[in-house]
Amino acid sequence: MKLFDKRNSRLTFWLMLAALLLLPFATDALFGRGWVRIVDFAMLYIMLALGLNIVVGYAGLLDLGYIAFFAVGAYCYALTGSPHLAHAFPLLFSDGVHLSFWIVMPLAALLAGGFGALLGAPTLRLRGDYLAIVTLGFGEITRIFLNNLNAPVNLTNGPQGISRIDPIRVASVSLNTTQEIFGITFPSVHLYFYLFLAFIALVIFISQRLEKSRIGRAWMAIREDEIAASAMGINTRNLKLLAFAMGAMFGGASGALFAGFQGFVSPESFSLMESIMVLCMVVLGGMGNIAGVILGGVLLALLPEVLRHSVVPLQQVLFGKMLVDPESLRMLLFGGALILMMLYRPAGLLPSRVRRRELDSDETTAEASVYDATH
Repeated sequence: MKLFDKRNSRLTFWLMLAALLLLPFATDALFGRGWVRIVDFAMLYIMLALGLNIVVGYAGLLDLGYIAFFAVGAYCYALTGSPHLAHAFPLLFSDGVHLSFWIVMPLAALLAGGFGALLGAPTLRLRGDYLAIVTLGFGEITRIFLNNLNAPVNLTNGPQGISRIDPIRVASVSLNTTQEIFGITFPSVHLYFYLFLAFIALVIFISQRLEKSRIGRAWMAIREDEIAASAMGINTRNLKLLAFAMGAMFGGASGALFAGFQGFVSPESFSLMESIMVLCMVVLGGMGNIAGVILGGVLLALLPEVLRHSVVPLQQVLFGKMLVDPESLRMLLFGGALILMMLYRPAGLLPSRVRRRELDSDETTAEASVYDATH
């Protein structure tokens, strides 16, 4: 029986891998190349959500400023891969820096991880709403700094952003150009899809190893009861700092990929709404469960584009004009989905087994308490 289960799991794995590898070609053929680019952005959001899952899902630390680490990684790649520094500091950087992607990528992750530890240090005694407010402020302060660091020294180019960012190169091959490999033509958006898929696979592997490690079990103990975890000898201070730093590193790596893929960054890409959207992916999908987080990322990343391409034509056909803007409808659906999830599936669409057991035991305890109080 176990051998049969192993064969089934292997077959499922290979079928899923084949489907993922063929996904950009199928999407291109059925919906057009623009939708492949949308899927690429969805992959970046999934990577962001997996990073936030370490902070929120494993350690139970509510972070509303997570998009700040995304911004740190994006601007790190933009500054080291564009002519901007040559214009801002012509004496120091006559031709700009233009570092290799494989140097900038770990640099962006480490820099974002440092900012994560910097954020975590003053918030070690905060929990719940207070922690959420502080992290929210950190995210907004980061965006405001990026928006205003164009004077007296033009470091970020302010609200105009940084353009002409170098494309990502893998083995001296630019991903911004169409490549032919083994007689198969791979457009730029297809190449970026496979790069993002490889990084997501790496993040999933690291997340799984962390979840099953002593560190992951300690994070979950802190999430359930920090006082009890501390009494059992867990160093809650260091582990909370590590959770902030690890999650921030994934956010910084995602930001570097975003800058190389987009070729342009500006502070408007890192608003509070983006942080809330990534948090919704984790909550709706299932906190602490990697498969749930991926599902939430896919649903919420693709929903705006589906609405944009369907709601407006549908209203034109039915009413002859547009009555509800797709962006307003998106927010309405987000709010409604969150309310329904909190009422009927508080653990998410695909909750982790541990989380499901905890909620079931809480409901059983609450029912027993009500029974005792009424009898």
